[in-house]
Amino acid sequence: MSRTLLVLILCLSALRLGASSGSRSILRVVADNAGDAQDYAVDLNATSFDAVLKDTPATFAVVEFFAHWCPACRNYKPHYEKVARLFNGPNAVHPGKVLMTRVDCALKMNTNLCDKFSVGHYPMLFWGPPSKFVSGGWNPKQEKSEIRNIDNGRTAEKLLNWMNKQMGSSFGLDDQKFENEHVLSNISDPGQIARAVYDVEEATSTAFDIILEHKMIKSETRASLIKFLQLLVVHHPSVRCRKGSAEILVNFDDLSPSDMKQEVASEKGAVKNFQICGKDVPRGYWIFCRGSRNDTRGFSCGLWVLLHSLSVRIEDGESQFAFTTICDFVHNFFVCEECRQHFYELCSSVSTPFNKARDFALWLWRAHNKVNERLLKEEESVGTADPKFPKMTWPPVQLCSSCYRSRSSKPVEWDENEVHKFLTNYYGKMLASMYKTNSENVGVDGVPEELAASTNAVAVPVGAALAIALASCAFGVLACYWRSQQKSRKPRRGSELRLAEGFD
Repeated sequence: MSRTLLVLILCLSALRLGASSGSRSILRVVADNAGDAQDYAVDLNATSFDAVLKDTPATFAVVEFFAHWCPACRNYKPHYEKVARLFNGPNAVHPGKVLMTRVDCALKMNTNLCDKFSVGHYPMLFWGPPSKFVSGGWNPKQEKSEIRNIDNGRTAEKLLNWMNKQMGSSFGLDDQKFENEHVLSNISDPGQIARAVYDVEEATSTAFDIILEHKMIKSETRASLIKFLQLLVVHHPSVRCRKGSAEILVNFDDLSPSDMKQEVASEKGAVKNFQICGKDVPRGYWIFCRGSRNDTRGFSCGLWVLLHSLSVRIEDGESQFAFTTICDFVHNFFVCEECRQHFYELCSSVSTPFNKARDFALWLWRAHNKVNERLLKEEESVGTADPKFPKMTWPPVQLCSSCYRSRSSKPVEWDENEVHKFLTNYYGKMLASMYKTNSENVGVDGVPEELAASTNAVAVPVGAALAIALASCAFGVLACYWRSQQKSRKPRRGSELRLAEGFD
């Protein structure tokens, strides 16, 4: 066995371990083994415990330690599931607030984990911030601990009441989606943008899923998709999505060969195996981009946040590349004809190439405000606006009073230097703050230059290449190996991208 192949195997093994440990099955509804009912609470074990609790976007977590042979535990399960229904799964009534989990202490693999939490009877419930459970434990003699034993949760009503007191909420067991909903305005709490990184992952993954499902990559749009992926490889705010985009680029010649003579069977071929933001994403719900109604915000909001995040993360030398890449992507791949045309007109109105990243970020900000202004009038006329999230001029005074030179003038007189500072902080540092906290030791922000340049269709700009060059050896070896393998493979045809939702 060659040294290169040996290193490759080790790297791939590490990647698989990382993918499994970062799994977000926490947000999926798990089918009961007997098929009689759905389990909303997430089953954890000693292997998945830390990874799942580290990775969840939820503010709080409940962990139930039980034994499958315990009659009291079996009788308690329906009560626990009634509460878990509210918070877990793609149809959660109040998503992103509490992660409801359970650990079976009767399994030998979980013995040490249960001992760390001093489990002395079944069932035993604990409450706390998810991060405090990671590599943590609980001792009844410990005076100060953010992990608390739930001592009054023996029925669904008592458990939810106890949780409501901790959160200052008034959730009920009969709540339905978008009812009794405490949707916080993005205006009242600027810190909410930190949680939008999960929605950016959701939007990115959903868009890529649509690409695969509709098989819509064409020879004339292939280069546009490659450029967009290259932009994501370097500047996506999520480490997971950067790595996933890089893997797709490495294999792009297989997924969509330039001669387009052979067709890829996505159900059986390699295409379906690629998950651009990791396993079990998309999750099926929105947090920052959650509307007060089921048909508002969501996907389009997540895409806008992604575009703004890209605009404030690029360097000056990448500004024109980012502009043309985003414009081409929207123009070629959005099937909402009206949205596509409006955005194309905004792009076409630019006559001078961008030389500064600041100028591009401000152009995208102005474009978004023009879209909001148009949609505000349309939604008011037909009554489709989200009552809690009406379209507005952005940013509002509550978020950036210094952005306004004059609050009374129409149109608004902006201080664009202050606007740019706000955009850079809001969609840059603040957006990534929670993700960085939850993803410590995940790896370097960049990925190897070899990944972004693995297909010869488009070259990465100098600034992007320098950022990409912050390499991890695993990706570097993987890229080399795949390129050597691609030379001996027969080309296969890919799919054309099409986003089934409107851009705005």
